[in-house]
Amino acid sequence: MKKYFIIYKPFLLFLGKFLLTYLLLTFVYQSYLGQFDVKKNETDSFTKLVAQQTEDVLLFFNCDVKTLPNSKEPAVNIYYNQKPMARIIEGCNALSVIILFISFIIAFSGKIKPTILYIIAGSILIHILNVSRIALLCILMYYYPKQQHLLHGVLFPLFIYGVVFVLWIIWVNKFSKYAKKTSQS
Repeated sequence: MKKYFIIYKPFLLFLGKFLLTYLLLTFVYQSYLGQFDVKKNETDSFTKLVAQQTEDVLLFFNCDVKTLPNSKEPAVNIYYNQKPMARIIEGCNALSVIILFISFIIAFSGKIKPTILYIIAGSILIHILNVSRIALLCILMYYYPKQQHLLHGVLFPLFIYGVVFVLWIIWVNKFSKYAKKTSQS
């Protein structure tokens, strides 16, 4: 058994750090969400922020856009050209994706300062891309309503997770402890 632990130690350490970070951040996030009363359709503040920033992006491009609280569930509706185009729920705010991103970076952590800076920069990039994603979805679904499943269910998730994957590859190859070990070989 000791032999297997020695052989798989790097993988087991990665897995342990990843799971511990993921569970801790998920617990903190769920505690944050617990402050809002779903029965009263209270939308969490970060989801509201994402909806507001999406509206701001579309207004910047002179679009006819408006956000309103959803009366039937904890969500914010986005109207594009007076037509309801998107319903921003908690799952649309990308915090779960950011938690996944951070957990991986910490599991493959390098020096503390680059790790913290990469986590901050990557999280901001994911947030900006998510707001842009929602804004583009509103426009594209307005003009191509029959493509909603392809746009919302396939292309845009593929894009966001693809960017996260590329960020992970860059981290592992350029900044992690693993990158330093392989570059010295």
